[in-house]
Amino acid sequence: MAKKKTIKVTQIGSPIRRKEDQRQTLVGLGLNKMHRTRELEDTPAVRGMIRKVQHMVQVEE
Repeated sequence: MAKKKTIKVTQIGSPIRRKEDQRQTLVGLGLNKMHRTRELEDTPAVRGMIRKVQHMVQVEE
């Protein structure tokens, strides 16, 4: 069985004064506090969520 590819996502920007959908996207990614890091499965859905909040997150392959 092949190991699933993951990406590391860290929140580097504050959701203060951002649109509600961007805040909810961060929560969906498991990021709702500054400098919190999550290791997520590399799927098109996760990539789309990251693209939506790319100005507030840092991605490591």
